[in-house]
Amino acid sequence: MTPNQVSAGELLQLIRSGRARTRADLQRATGLSRSTVGHRLDVLNRAGWLRHTSGTSTGGRPSACILFDPSHASVIAVDLETRHARIAVLDLAGTILAEHVRLLDITEGPDEVLEQLAAWFPELIAAAGVAATHVCGIGLSVPGPVDWETGRVVEPPVMPGWDRYPVRERLQKAYADHVGPSMEDGPVPVFVDNDANLMALAEHQASHADCSAFVLVKVSTGIGAGVVVGNDVYRGVDGGAGDIGHIRLHDRSDALCMCGSYGCLAAVASGRALAKELSALGMDTTTGHDVKRLLDEGQPDAVRLAREAGRRAGEVLVTVVTLLNPGVLMLAGDLSGVPFMTGVRELLYQRAMPRTTANLQIVTSRLGEHAGLIGAAAMVVELLYAPARADARLNRLVLADQASPPPQTGTS
Repeated sequence: MTPNQVSAGELLQLIRSGRARTRADLQRATGLSRSTVGHRLDVLNRAGWLRHTSGTSTGGRPSACILFDPSHASVIAVDLETRHARIAVLDLAGTILAEHVRLLDITEGPDEVLEQLAAWFPELIAAAGVAATHVCGIGLSVPGPVDWETGRVVEPPVMPGWDRYPVRERLQKAYADHVGPSMEDGPVPVFVDNDANLMALAEHQASHADCSAFVLVKVSTGIGAGVVVGNDVYRGVDGGAGDIGHIRLHDRSDALCMCGSYGCLAAVASGRALAKELSALGMDTTTGHDVKRLLDEGQPDAVRLAREAGRRAGEVLVTVVTLLNPGVLMLAGDLSGVPFMTGVRELLYQRAMPRTTANLQIVTSRLGEHAGLIGAAAMVVELLYAPARADARLNRLVLADQASPPPQTGTS
């Protein structure tokens, strides 16, 4: 690519990544002339995507610092769990401006769930103090495998009725019905991914960005994993990467899983599995959230079962860690406290080769219950402001400006 082929979107990528902070930085990084850099920046400035601050001085006139402006648009993020939904409006830096948590049963099916989510959006947007037309996209986190190309959930064990349903299109229509026009022409962009993937993306960016191989395991009502290699989420060929909850254990052929198979890790060590065992002991538990409550209270049976669940998860994670050799293994979700982590550590260090775990950190979530929201918002920003899509959006904005009538002057 010759210097003059470097687009405004590619300059924006340099600015967003921190690799360029001044016009001189952009010239050095791209080989563009000063005037061409200025022209590209004019396009970005007219779109409102940049802000400028005074840089540091080395004795002469300080260089103006060019930054991506995270306040020029907002994102709606939805973290859909089995029994509730967490929804928020965030700025483009991932700061939560308003957040609501609502009871919502995922088994009611996509039509009812997506319609209800959209019905909550106007109140949420108002609470965030932004205009509806300020929203540039929606990110949706779901507890099931997602085909990344189509945005459709594929054979999700805990989401009956969602298999290959057109989630993007349905949520776009519901948004238009309840909120109105999007920030730009056309339906509001909607992006969908698996919850563990988005949690991994958020946690990696927040505190482990220098880790070249990062694994997050979410243990709540079900069990799943998200993998970040380099700075990208690894999804596999059709979105099935990380679905470790359905790896079968050799000695539990009696345990029936939600997927219909027997012996899956999720049928033995998930929040749902522990809730079933605790319920048999006379406790009122049906979900991972119920188990977490008992763990927080220090209930002995819950602690014992969570530690054993960690050991069973550790049996699977020995293979995961040996295959991927991650620098960080993060445990997240309702069961990810000390008892579960202790069980995981016991099995990992007992069965994995010392070389495999020599540089491995086993940690718990930093972002907690907000990881899914922040990851969903980060997904939207990464996709909407990637160079090719950013250039297409900028072209539409330029054409819209050219089509707008000039302002009226004088008096009639």
